[in-house]
Amino acid sequence: MSDNQHLWGLDLGGTKVECVVLQSKDEPTVLARERMYTEKENGYKHILNRIKLLVDNVAEQVGSRPTRIGIGTPGTIDPPTQTLKNSNSTELNGQPFKRDMEELLGVELALANDANCFALAEARMGIVPQMKPDAKVVFGVIMGTGVGGGVVVNGQVINGAQGIGGEWGHNFLDLSGGDCYCGKKGCVETVISGPATERFYKEVSGKSLSLKEINAAHQAQNDPHAKATIDRLCHFFGMGLSSLINILDPDIIVIGGGVGNVDALYTQGIRDVEKFVFNNRLETMIVRPKLGDSAGVFGAAFLVAE
Repeated sequence: MSDNQHLWGLDLGGTKVECVVLQSKDEPTVLARERMYTEKENGYKHILNRIKLLVDNVAEQVGSRPTRIGIGTPGTIDPPTQTLKNSNSTELNGQPFKRDMEELLGVELALANDANCFALAEARMGIVPQMKPDAKVVFGVIMGTGVGGGVVVNGQVINGAQGIGGEWGHNFLDLSGGDCYCGKKGCVETVISGPATERFYKEVSGKSLSLKEINAAHQAQNDPHAKATIDRLCHFFGMGLSSLINILDPDIIVIGGGVGNVDALYTQGIRDVEKFVFNNRLETMIVRPKLGDSAGVFGAAFLVAE
């Protein structure tokens, strides 16, 4: 039996793939949720077959098969070639993943990268309906090992002509960030990602601490190097985010990823955004997410909500 009402989503990660089925777009109750290792070391075709096995398992649980599935992927589909690019699961790069998966499953797919899925989930069923229910433009920020983002306008993901909508992590921010893997210098990602913040602390203190430890030392107010590191993070967070606000002017920005756990971003960081934004005040709400690790797979399901 085919299923037109339920929302099916897949979240494809570096080592695992997760599937969820939601009741409907208006009542997003979880009907089934399961994850499985992709066993990616066995190659591209094996990953596809593992995804099919997962979908078959979940279809058996809910008693119906999907007609459409949303998939959150690492990387994005390149519009001209329809192949996957920029994926940290390198087995997928250059492959016609969408076409091959549609042939294998016999259903239509909607794809978006993980940051877009995060933004969509928070916009549709996360923190946005709670904090800003009338929001038209939502920006979801991922600040972790890397820095990325997703744009949602009127409940729809904006992928863009090149599939790079929301990729603010590779805008220029400051030369102190040094070389970026993308080939440029001083990208946002090289300045305010988790590893970049830890690297700066090591440079000024001579010792290595995790971001969590740096944040704790800053809160304890007993480490001047931790203070300098968090001050720098907030300064460049403000500068980087203000450029995005000047262009997009979103109603609300949701901060996800490990760096988003730094409390100072929501006080000092917001003041620094206000300092740099092209306005005499800051109207944009900047908030923590609500859905945690569930955002990716829920957002994937909402790709097929319309």
